[in-house]
Amino acid sequence: MYIPEHFRGRDDADALTFMRANPFAILVSSTEEGPFASHIPVTMHQTGEQLVLRGHFAKANPHWRYLEQTPQCLTIFHGPHSYISPTLYTNRESVPTWNYAAVHVYGEVRIFSTPESLLGMLHELMGTFEPAYAEQWASLSDTYRERMLSHIVGFEITATKIEAKFKLSQNRTKEDQRNVIAALEKADDSTVSGVARMMEKWGLDKIPTNRKGD
Repeated sequence: MYIPEHFRGRDDADALTFMRANPFAILVSSTEEGPFASHIPVTMHQTGEQLVLRGHFAKANPHWRYLEQTPQCLTIFHGPHSYISPTLYTNRESVPTWNYAAVHVYGEVRIFSTPESLLGMLHELMGTFEPAYAEQWASLSDTYRERMLSHIVGFEITATKIEAKFKLSQNRTKEDQRNVIAALEKADDSTVSGVARMMEKWGLDKIPTNRKGD
């Protein structure tokens, strides 16, 4: 991914926080016919510097078979994004752009399908997205749960490289940044207003303490 230095993620903690806030990812890999992608929720686990992603495919989805043959993959995490009008800048000699954030995780996949492994992965997903559902799942009949498990295939991705891009007007003046935030936070669309919140979290709405402006 092309990342100018002023848009590069500050550290892995920023990337992991973003991924956890936007866990519905796009998993992309190569096949003999070309790229293949699946849209799936994943859980993230970090031990030291090692990041692991887990999730599952429907068994009918051929993606898991492709990954058995070619385990290298790219997982894309995407979040709020918005068009940025040049009318928000103090300099009239400006052009439109788009603000957004994305994290790319490159890695190697391991496919698994034993009931024990699948149950462990499902409990991780429940614990992440709806802990209360674990009780309902446990109350279902063994026959039903076994049938559901037979329709999925699990995967585990060990990350080999992480790239994080946060394009949030860091290359603009503080006045421009505040103008962008003020415009975007009024939007009813959370995809747009979410960019304003991200800019605020990055401190782009604040004047540096060692100077009064740009």
